[in-house]
Amino acid sequence: MKALVGYSEAFKLQVVREVEEGKHASCWAASQAYGIRGTMTVQRWVREYGKGHLVRKVMRVETADERSELRKMKDRIRELEKALVDAHLDLRLERAWTEIACEMAGVEDVEAFKKKHAGMPSTGRSRMAKT
Repeated sequence: MKALVGYSEAFKLQVVREVEEGKHASCWAASQAYGIRGTMTVQRWVREYGKGHLVRKVMRVETADERSELRKMKDRIRELEKALVDAHLDLRLERAWTEIACEMAGVEDVEAFKKKHAGMPSTGRSRMAKT
């Protein structure tokens, strides 16, 4: 039969304080340091006597202006994400049209065509508009 061990309130508070201050890496380490045999004993003490119930809660205090600014920033992010999707679609369409134009012109190497004509102004419509 196991002997029941009783611990004083002062001892329990000391162990809890040491756990909360980080002297022990965990409740288990504290129980090992003091020879406490129960596997959940120190955890129970921390729950009962410690400030652990405050540590887990995140409290945000923000003004109405901050909430409004946050909402505006989230809206702006959504707008930018939509613009990025549109830009990706435009790029894909441009690549597809370039491939089609190269195919119709009989150009086999699309990448070489793009490198050769990069930065050159379009000649099709501008010449027609001048004449």
